[in-house]
Amino acid sequence: MEKGESSMAEQDAEATNTQHHITVPPGLTQDEFDELRRFVSEFHTYQVGRGQCSSLLAQRTHAPLDAVWSVIRRFDKPQTYKHFIKSCTVNDGFKMTVGCTRDVNVISGLPAATSTERLDILDDERHVTGFSIIGGEHRLRNYRSVTTVHEFQRDGRIWTVVLESYVVDVPEGNTEEDTRLFADTVVKLNLQKLASVTEGQSRDGDGKS
Repeated sequence: MEKGESSMAEQDAEATNTQHHITVPPGLTQDEFDELRRFVSEFHTYQVGRGQCSSLLAQRTHAPLDAVWSVIRRFDKPQTYKHFIKSCTVNDGFKMTVGCTRDVNVISGLPAATSTERLDILDDERHVTGFSIIGGEHRLRNYRSVTTVHEFQRDGRIWTVVLESYVVDVPEGNTEEDTRLFADTVVKLNLQKLASVTEGQSRDGDGKS
């Protein structure tokens, strides 16, 4: 067996499932999380090997599900709500289907310049999407992310909860805690902007992206 094959086998043997489904993410109530637990188990659970880390974040937004989903599903327009993206380009004849790719330019000041990303999931019925980073100049190796959108109705009130999770390699020279803190901060800021954008669209009567 080659050395690389041996190390991968060892990593697989040491892989453990994430425990997101038993811990309420910040910003959610226990009642909300209890309703979402089955979705966390289905879509936001990863096998994490040695040298990897994972996290689950949540964002509540006072906008209807359709308005939120219309923004999130646009794989070709992540800059609508993602803070650190300067521009995004897709190939001529782009069709938003699983397997399509986008090339992202990142704003200066981050330990990244470009990112090539592939759409892994796009389920308009269940409001699930996800992507992987497959190339570019950055430190987030083997990054995979899933986002799900959920509507709540209580006592005549309607709101939407977005769950986003990821798994990523820990860069050499970094700790698991440092890597998770960096990735969590980026995701959290993106989700906060998503809430701001979609709530603004809803107030203006425009639920479309």
